[in-house]
Amino acid sequence: MLGSTMPVGRPLDFVRGERHWSAVEREIDTDRASDIVPDSEQKGLIGALPPAVRPYASLIRFDRPIGAWLLFWPCAWSVMLAGAGWEGWLLVLWLALGAWAMRSAGCVYNDIVDKDLDSRVERTRLRPLASKRVSLRAAWALLVAMSLIGLVVLLQLNRTAQIVALASLAPVAAYPFMKRITWWPQAWLGLVFSWGALVGWPAVTGHLDAPAWLLWAGSIFWVIGYDTIYALQDKEDDALVGVRSSALALGKHARLGVAVCYLVALCLWAVSLHLVRREWFALLGLLPIALHLFWQAATLRPDDGDDALAKFRSNRTAGLLMFLACLVVGNS
Repeated sequence: MLGSTMPVGRPLDFVRGERHWSAVEREIDTDRASDIVPDSEQKGLIGALPPAVRPYASLIRFDRPIGAWLLFWPCAWSVMLAGAGWEGWLLVLWLALGAWAMRSAGCVYNDIVDKDLDSRVERTRLRPLASKRVSLRAAWALLVAMSLIGLVVLLQLNRTAQIVALASLAPVAAYPFMKRITWWPQAWLGLVFSWGALVGWPAVTGHLDAPAWLLWAGSIFWVIGYDTIYALQDKEDDALVGVRSSALALGKHARLGVAVCYLVALCLWAVSLHLVRREWFALLGLLPIALHLFWQAATLRPDDGDDALAKFRSNRTAGLLMFLACLVVGNS
């Protein structure tokens, strides 16, 4: 009978083929899993953390402290230019903690607002919310936790500084939407990231004075400059998805635009320092940062994303140079 000539079970070749296909499927699944996890979560600071924690560390940019540095520096400049001296170092440390916490909170909030947009941009598509590795509810909980740390820092300040700090919440909340309605979201970021200059001064003196306002205004143009450099990395993707930026607005004139922003920043800072100390030689304190910013603008390669990122990150050094200028001018 025909049935008696059929082998029991499946042919050996079929079994081997099925096993091979299962192995291929497992490999494809592994590739898909790795595709939604950025390299930064598999090495370095975040890679050393337990796997369950890594997406949350990535959400607050734990491995990328440059943003916290850039938010912190205007706070520190203002404290030292106000003449806080050695007594101001504890205040500087509190403001450093606040800058880290609020920058982390800002990153979470920005990712919540931009989760759908981020999924369409190559550089941001693997962010935890965009890749759905963190739930929206968990992101909001993390945002609240970071904000509570900021509240602890706020309570260390005097009443005037507290009021000024709280006034920043409205522009902070509006920032993620600016790239949808203006070609210059970098200017709005400048308002937000420079706000510490308006907090540090009254935290020392109890009131706001002209040098603090000028320090803040100069910092706004500094931020526009360095964030334009940062935006150069995303020019193509931003154009495709309809996101606006100063890098796109300036086009081939990006390097000139950055140079002009840095020049305006230096002029405003010069007036601020002059109001604190009238001697002309006090302005020599700005020479190191002036040379650094000139180097950034002169050597910037607008079509080289790696160069743009390196120049952007070098503003941590620029912030330190400005801090030293404020320290010397305000405390001598």
